[in-house]
Amino acid sequence: MPHTRRPSASRYGNRPTMKDVAARAGVGLKTVSRVVNGEPGVTPDTERRVREAIDALGFRRNDSARVLRKGRTASVGLVLEDLADPFYGPLNRAVEEVARAHGALLIIGSSAENPDRERELALALCARRVDGLIVIPAGDDHRYLEPEIRAGVATVFVDRPAGRIEADVVLSDSFGGTRDGVAHLIAGGHRRIGFIGDHAHIHTATERLRGYRAAMADAGLPVAGSWVSLGSTEPERVRAAARSLLTGPDPVTAVFAGNNRVTVTVVRVLAERTPPVALVGFDDFELADLLRPGVTVVAQDPATLGRVAADRLFHRLAGAALPPARTELPTRLIPRGSGEIAPPAV
Repeated sequence: MPHTRRPSASRYGNRPTMKDVAARAGVGLKTVSRVVNGEPGVTPDTERRVREAIDALGFRRNDSARVLRKGRTASVGLVLEDLADPFYGPLNRAVEEVARAHGALLIIGSSAENPDRERELALALCARRVDGLIVIPAGDDHRYLEPEIRAGVATVFVDRPAGRIEADVVLSDSFGGTRDGVAHLIAGGHRRIGFIGDHAHIHTATERLRGYRAAMADAGLPVAGSWVSLGSTEPERVRAAARSLLTGPDPVTAVFAGNNRVTVTVVRVLAERTPPVALVGFDDFELADLLRPGVTVVAQDPATLGRVAADRLFHRLAGAALPPARTELPTRLIPRGSGEIAPPAV
């Protein structure tokens, strides 16, 4: 049986160079450079020998030198909030598709909703000379990026605007979508509607709360302080908030959930209760249509968010000198049953 010798530990990290290829092929360094970079002036036989040496050695071109010569890396960075959140999967994929169409590599990192981590990641990507950044902000002060933007790093923010700087941003209509979702519950006869959202410092959470209050005000309905709960989206916190809304002397008959993680936890709480309570959630999520009843949602389009943001980024990289723009994409209400449950008869 043939035995494949594993490379010694000392070889790891010692990548073959053009000099190694030239020595193996018996040619000059310039000849190897011409073959690697697809330049003319090399005979077919010599090119064959060079390519055989490249294959034998496992040589890969070092693009760092090309970066130094051209000043461009053909790479962009994407700073997400949480790679585990299903909302970011389609967004990430859309950005990657646009980047690939432009011949660029996408480098992704997660801030874990931590402003310090966001800053660390963004600046680390800039230090690696990415041409542009797409950022879903965790913090509310992005002045640290001003020197990078002045130096030519195109930057677009997604889902939430930048803090304390002017920059391109692509958003969903969180205010309008929530107002429509709550108005849908009101049209179904509900008057006591609770709201469970994310942390108050997050732009989307405050916009959705604003939409909830606007819909209630439009209908001339009061909002009791006990009907609103903002905070962590961890299941324990959301579960406690939902149970609090549903008990007491004046329990709500419907709940608006501020994002998909909140909605999933509220669905679990409501499954334990009778009579049924109406629910509308912001963000669609997998299997929402297969539950009984199906979950009524205000759906945004993360793929379009990512695509529009990436298109804007590469438009900037192509040299467009435009003032920062705010692009707000519409949402749509998808009735599936949970939002159409009537309030109990008085």
